Amino acid sequence: MSEHTNGVAEYVARGEAMARAEAERRSIMRTKKFDTIAVHGIYDMEAALANQGSIIEPGFMSSAQHFENSDHMEAALAYLMPAWVYSRIANPTVHYLEETLALLEGYGFDGEASAVATASGMAAVFMATNPFLQKPEPGTNIVASCRCYGGTFMLFAERYGNERGIDIRWVRNPLDLNEWAEKIDGDTRFVYGETPSNPSLSVMDIEAVANIAHAAGLPLIVDSTVATPALTRPLTLGADIVIHSTTKSMTASGFAIGGAVIARHGITTDIGPDEMRDNFAMYVKLLPFRDHGPGISPFNALMTINDLRTLRHRMDSLSSTSMQVAQYLEGHDHIDRVAYPGMESMPGHEVAARMMWLVDGADDYGTEVNRYGHLLSFEVKGGAKAAREVFDRFEMIWRATDLGRIKSVATIPAISTHQQQGDEGRTLAAVPPNLIRLNVGGEHPDDIIADLDKALAALDRSTMVAPTRRSV
Repeated sequence: MSEHTNGVAEYVARGEAMARAEAERRSIMRTKKFDTIAVHGIYDMEAALANQGSIIEPGFMSSAQHFENSDHMEAALAYLMPAWVYSRIANPTVHYLEETLALLEGYGFDGEASAVATASGMAAVFMATNPFLQKPEPGTNIVASCRCYGGTFMLFAERYGNERGIDIRWVRNPLDLNEWAEKIDGDTRFVYGETPSNPSLSVMDIEAVANIAHAAGLPLIVDSTVATPALTRPLTLGADIVIHSTTKSMTASGFAIGGAVIARHGITTDIGPDEMRDNFAMYVKLLPFRDHGPGISPFNALMTINDLRTLRHRMDSLSSTSMQVAQYLEGHDHIDRVAYPGMESMPGHEVAARMMWLVDGADDYGTEVNRYGHLLSFEVKGGAKAAREVFDRFEMIWRATDLGRIKSVATIPAISTHQQQGDEGRTLAAVPPNLIRLNVGGEHPDDIIADLDKALAALDRSTMVAPTRRSV
């Protein structure tokens, strides 16, 4: 502490009052419904009056905070009072996003939760997992579902596995609880799963896997990007840490890339200092996050805040459309298999039905209702060539490596999001070359189905002319 001890102490006291006021606001919002939290977060009338009366959270497009004097600066930089200091570490707009995400993901959760926003979903995956890999020793391993996003697969396999020598123990069937348990040992640092997964839409029983992880003293980390907290909140099912690519359904407009790590207070682990266990998200934000520098821009945070306000209603509508599209595809002669958690034919449908509910759905429908998100995939008969022919003939469905959009978007993961994994990695992750991943958007279901139907009809013409070519 400097010679200005008394002055710094005054700022510390001011900071304590600020923290109490925000905790009170957070406590009030925890009594509200999901939609109210999504619309307001912790930004209230008092905060608005401090921002020229703006009823919408302001965008602080500034790199750094001005301080009243050296005592103020010292207290803030020592983390002795709430401050944002520098946008690589924190920012008022980003803070509004983090508080909203923590409240939404913690909706219905008995304990406390905190969040840290990141520049992308992959930054979130890294910041959620890297702190557990401190000082790896021979035998250090992680247990993770192989049914995951291609970037996550490569982070684990290449950056952690090949570069650091960490043993990556892939769970081939995330529905097999024995496989999870058998792969865990005394050198395991964390357990990781993605549900529903991208692009296979595989699910895992979060509660059961959490019990297995906790019995071994390990944290369960869950990527819940596809479900969003409107349909599943893993903290309520026992998960310790939840990851989101906020780029996806949370920011359905497609205006911003971002990610988030939301963690309950008091995670299960013996790794790291007490501060890391007590409040993982805050520990990450103030220390390793500060040093690695994966901060989200204030503008991107503002775009996500705006889109979050309608999250529940969008996920309800988009899920309903997706079910219609999945049912159409399942009955089509040129489709081998449809992967969508809402389909009874989907392995793990019963598990998905237990976990995926429209939050506060009874307020709308008089009873709780299942909703399964707006991502699905399907395998085209005839192999990779047939899948590419169908894909190339989409006229309304966009061809891009994107999902979660309000516009329908499709990709072939084997040649895009999961290309770098190689044949062996794609086989492990159940990503065949004839699989098309479809993000179902907000268009009318009849128009989405019509575009699919027209593209698939091209295979009828190919079949008709093929015998003529062979007879020549």
